[in-house]
Amino acid sequence: MALTIDTHHHMLPEFFFEATNEKANPVGGLKPQAWTPERSLAFMDEAEIDIAVTSISTPGIELPDLLASKELARKCNDFAAMLVAKYPRRFGALGSVPMPDIDDAIEEVVYALDVLKLDGVVLFTNSQGIYLGDKRMKPLFKELQRRKATVFIHPNASPDPVAHALGLTDNLIDFPGDTTRAIAQLHYGGTFAETQDVKYVFSHAGGTAPYLAGRFAIVDELKIMGDSSVTGTSAESFRRLYWDTALAWSDPVLNTLRHIAGMDKVVFGTDYPYARNALAVKGMLKIKTNPDLSAEEKTQVFGGNALELFPRLGML
Repeated sequence: MALTIDTHHHMLPEFFFEATNEKANPVGGLKPQAWTPERSLAFMDEAEIDIAVTSISTPGIELPDLLASKELARKCNDFAAMLVAKYPRRFGALGSVPMPDIDDAIEEVVYALDVLKLDGVVLFTNSQGIYLGDKRMKPLFKELQRRKATVFIHPNASPDPVAHALGLTDNLIDFPGDTTRAIAQLHYGGTFAETQDVKYVFSHAGGTAPYLAGRFAIVDELKIMGDSSVTGTSAESFRRLYWDTALAWSDPVLNTLRHIAGMDKVVFGTDYPYARNALAVKGMLKIKTNPDLSAEEKTQVFGGNALELFPRLGML
């Protein structure tokens, strides 16, 4: 029986949300529904989702106090491991990483993947203005490459104050834009080329990157960002990456992903509990009834492709 796997499903224990968000002014502008493991399971049963791979959400683990960041990441990871142990057939989990301190980040990656045996890690497009493609992040990605890890990348708010002075909520334009910045820098900075064994999953169908794929190709052809003989072309990178359907389930998006990546690189995600139950179910239905997707492709999107990222889930 084919599994339905939600690869973009946030766990928001109260201790994490209180440490990272102001209740009256949540990061991104959208206050999530109250979260508990039981609420997640109830939603999964309602939506007929077999397994959810949990991750923390914005702004990630980036507190001004480095010790507090380390302690919060460890608390989140121990909580995630407890959740998997308690509900082994319902939850997978992505490890949380304290950022942007590189030594602390690597230490927690080792703990999350080697000790707790979590299914991968979640990183954020930028942490305190330092983007994932920054040269200072290279040691972290070297460690992830050594483990052939699955890395889920979620947007964060832009560090540019101008982006927040327009009267527009971050999750309208800025989150998709920040995802695109991260993809471009990871590609042109050589990180993708240096981590061929890392499996990257980008939230919300990669922000605006699929729409801009043709522009990336023109930049490559004109060699504006240098010779692609080392990094490969952007088109080659796009075919390597995985892209989730959270808040990105419409026909134009899926058709674009088909052309730039292939449906074998598209994975299902809900963005629960930020996406309300009815909206998440509506997104599922849009995919299930999409006339351009074959039955085999729908099976791939809803679970088959996720098993390439999280093979442990297929053995439950």
